[in-house]
Amino acid sequence: MYKKSSRLYIIRNFLAVVIFISLFAGKCNRGERRILEEKARKEAVAARTKNLINIIKGIKYTEVSRKFDNGLSFSPVGYQLVPEWRMSFPSLDSVNIYSPREKRFLNAPVVFDHDSIFNVAWAWLKLKQLSRDSLKFMVLHVHNNIIQEEKTHVFMTFYSNDYIKNVLHTDTANLWKPSHKDTLYIKAKAELANKIADSAFAGTEPPSLVSKNKLVIVKKEAVPDAVEGGASYDAYLSPTFHIVIHHAYDDFAYTYTCFVDEKGNLTFRKSGQGMYPEFKEATLTAMKGITDGYLKLYLTIKPGKTLGIPHTSIVFLNVEGSKSE
Repeated sequence: MYKKSSRLYIIRNFLAVVIFISLFAGKCNRGERRILEEKARKEAVAARTKNLINIIKGIKYTEVSRKFDNGLSFSPVGYQLVPEWRMSFPSLDSVNIYSPREKRFLNAPVVFDHDSIFNVAWAWLKLKQLSRDSLKFMVLHVHNNIIQEEKTHVFMTFYSNDYIKNVLHTDTANLWKPSHKDTLYIKAKAELANKIADSAFAGTEPPSLVSKNKLVIVKKEAVPDAVEGGASYDAYLSPTFHIVIHHAYDDFAYTYTCFVDEKGNLTFRKSGQGMYPEFKEATLTAMKGITDGYLKLYLTIKPGKTLGIPHTSIVFLNVEGSKSE
């Protein structure tokens, strides 16, 4: 009886091991099969994309629109998407793209990836639409070869130069004009910002501050070159001014921000530097006093504008005072 039970126990365990190995092998085979199927699918998509690019090889395209997925070219802070690319594909693995900075076309590599995703001139794009007349891409944010999912997406639309000239009978200057939707959006934002200062946003034409007294020197800080990490939009998103006041009541140096409203009025906003709690009230009073007592009197101030519409925006100030000349 004991031997029979032992034999049954061994047989059951053996069968369990065999079943486990079979199931595990099956799962491995299915997993490997899925990997191979996915690899084949990606290769097929990449091949199809290459064939599509081959269709448009040599055609010259100009970017006519760059918009967020809500159809606007402006972000809530006032950043404007600007179409600026001009390009053509002389071959499957390269693109000729115009450099506004160097004022000439440069040749850059094209690297194909999966799902109609490829790298053009060091930018990651997903092809959404392609024909001999037009192209549409979605801009991707890639970090360490991983696509970062964004809450908002940017879409770039291109028309062929031939389509613009011979079918639309227009030019890029007309196609680049702001849309009716953009204009309504900026008008509404401007009205709100002019009523509520905290709704201020950057003007694509930033405010200007010009001295009208020889004792006050105003210098707008230059935007670093792109090679040094600067960008063209920095000039209007964060307009920064260095101001030196000679024959001031005291020697001082303060960093703070101000509102410039639609009429060019300057109003202290907040400090941009650390302060000890016991000196906070006195420091803020001094900043407000400098703004009202010096800057408003000795500066000619023009408001920032977007699409020609004046509105409240913010300026960044580094203000130094010197009791000497």
